[in-house]
Amino acid sequence: MTTTTPFLTGQEIRDRFLQFYSQYKHQILPSASLVPEDPTVLLTIAGMLPFKPIFLGQKQSDFPRATTSQKCIRTNDIENVGRTARHHTFFEMLGNFSFGDYFKEQAIKWAWELSTKVYQLPPENIVVSVFENDDEAFKMWEEIIGVPPQRIKRMGEKDNFWKAGPTGPCGPCSELYYDFHPELGDDDIDLEDDSRFIEFYNLVFMEYNRDADGKLTPLQNRNIDTGMGLERMAQILQKVPNNYETDLIFPIIETAANIANINYQKATEKTKVSLKVIGDHVRSVVHMISDNITASNTDRGYVLRRLIRRVVRHGRLIGIEGKFIN
Repeated sequence: MTTTTPFLTGQEIRDRFLQFYSQYKHQILPSASLVPEDPTVLLTIAGMLPFKPIFLGQKQSDFPRATTSQKCIRTNDIENVGRTARHHTFFEMLGNFSFGDYFKEQAIKWAWELSTKVYQLPPENIVVSVFENDDEAFKMWEEIIGVPPQRIKRMGEKDNFWKAGPTGPCGPCSELYYDFHPELGDDDIDLEDDSRFIEFYNLVFMEYNRDADGKLTPLQNRNIDTGMGLERMAQILQKVPNNYETDLIFPIIETAANIANINYQKATEKTKVSLKVIGDHVRSVVHMISDNITASNTDRGYVLRRLIRRVVRHGRLIGIEGKFIN
């Protein structure tokens, strides 16, 4: 990794993202609650969720452009938390949104400017993916931005075509990946290799409506929906091996380790997993309670209860049982 990439705290990463898009006339909006207005989900699971009625054409936006740092909770991969470098139950999604205003070219230009000028990521460390049939995006990355064609990967619908469900607004997307080892060259790049690559920014070009028969028709207003993982960008800029060792989570881990009289750096891998689970879940629990969610046996209350129980269990595994902070 190049030494010219600056160290930025989580707060600095968040602030620079919002201020960058603010200068391009995006309205900075506060994070919505983890308790969503959308009745189809228990918790806010994505940065775009508060804007779903706008994207569906059910509501008119007060602003043509917006930017947010949205707190999110997902528990579908809960067993991977602490075991991989990047799985979390709580995370923040930095996003910029266009509601029928700018579209693909501007989104790509700004994403590149933010990544290489504001965060100072070396261009040679960035690989991009596009939907396999999106020749327009491929051409923009190659001819306007100057990304070598061998570092632009075409990927299928599973990876690079966003949809809210079987019907409704949808569109191709383009993702930016950070390459930790560009010295390995451009032959046979495998973006599934998470020891080398980390996806940090996703640009969704919402331009179609899919009907019940699967037919795609152009939307009257084309929209932009993007998401940059705050924890992932923190890992990159803070030059640590995983999201857990960033300043967003590691202070919680250190506190738990101190209570258990454990040296994190010298701990076994099993103990580190427990500490990472505690660090992740404590963030989730605190934010859920702050949004007035209470533990119960049903719905989102059960999610909270489950997270608390997992914190307690992993605390006991590392010897915290019966110990308290004064």
